[in-house]
Amino acid sequence: MGIIERLAEIEKRYEELGAEMARPEVTSDVKRLQQLGQERAGVEDLVFKYRDYKKTEQTLEVTRAMLDEEADDDMRVLVRQEVETLETRLSQLHDELKIGLLPRDVNDDKDVIVEIRAGAGGDEAALFVADLFRMYSRYAQAKNWKVDIIDGNESSIGGFKEIIFEVKGKGAFSRLKYERGVHRVQRVPVTESSGRIHTSTATVAVLPEADEVDVSINPEDLRTDIFHSGGAGGQNVNKVATAVRITHLPTGIVAVCQDERSQLRNRQKAMAVLRARLLEVEQRKQEAAITSERRSQVGTGDRAEKVRTYNFPQDRISDHRIGLTLRNLLQVLEGDLDKLIDALATDDQAKQLEKQLV
Repeated sequence: MGIIERLAEIEKRYEELGAEMARPEVTSDVKRLQQLGQERAGVEDLVFKYRDYKKTEQTLEVTRAMLDEEADDDMRVLVRQEVETLETRLSQLHDELKIGLLPRDVNDDKDVIVEIRAGAGGDEAALFVADLFRMYSRYAQAKNWKVDIIDGNESSIGGFKEIIFEVKGKGAFSRLKYERGVHRVQRVPVTESSGRIHTSTATVAVLPEADEVDVSINPEDLRTDIFHSGGAGGQNVNKVATAVRITHLPTGIVAVCQDERSQLRNRQKAMAVLRARLLEVEQRKQEAAITSERRSQVGTGDRAEKVRTYNFPQDRISDHRIGLTLRNLLQVLEGDLDKLIDALATDDQAKQLEKQLV
């Protein structure tokens, strides 16, 4: 089946989904309505682009016909220019539709849970975790996404041994998924009196946040513990026990949240983390993976297992997966990530297109 035929089938399915969602028996079934809505939303942009393609194609045919009918030379020049513009637009839409037909990550539109942990480097690694958290927070702010801390373990000199937070916003996973892996920093630590450059690492895991329809959890499989939350050095300790630890007994997966003063909000956030981790496990089973997604994302945290290096002395940031080097380190740490993520996404699309041609 060719590209146009596949797009026509997708458009037909899009219209069928709209009709299905309008049926009374479906509107009263929240779970079914949500499933259909997610499927429809997943192809909506592609359908609109396909309709734009068809409209542009029709306009091009009419405009080409005017060349044969128009006798005025000046007008023919204008018509020819319009034909060239429409041909360029049609070619651009065709390329975008080819990319749109690539196998889509079902998680791309989901909110995400990001886990950043200090790797090699001790206190300096913990400070780097804080830098990365700030970078992603600034990036989310620029995208009008909401960032909410779930749990954090502060180090003694500042920074975090680990921090877990959720990012809510359309397309959050589609962008942040490229941040998974070991990030390496090379700089002179504030604690280094001799000016010697240190190398430290932090691991970044990005998990799609699971909806209740994605993961079924039996309440009897959960053990919930309530305790007093606290920070480094005894700071931020609540007099009332509000921190929540939820353990999924069949798998042993544990989720903790102690950032909120409300026990209910902590419970809700901990459940969101738990669902995301269980969804991760299920997806890895479906893909017949050998190991868990988190381990494939972050490795062991060793300095050699790096996806990106932040070199302060040379104001250089290098993404080793695609061989891209930029000289705007400080801007990137302020959240200017689009150039890096766009390059990673383009490389990913090119590899998928290449596979289709094999």
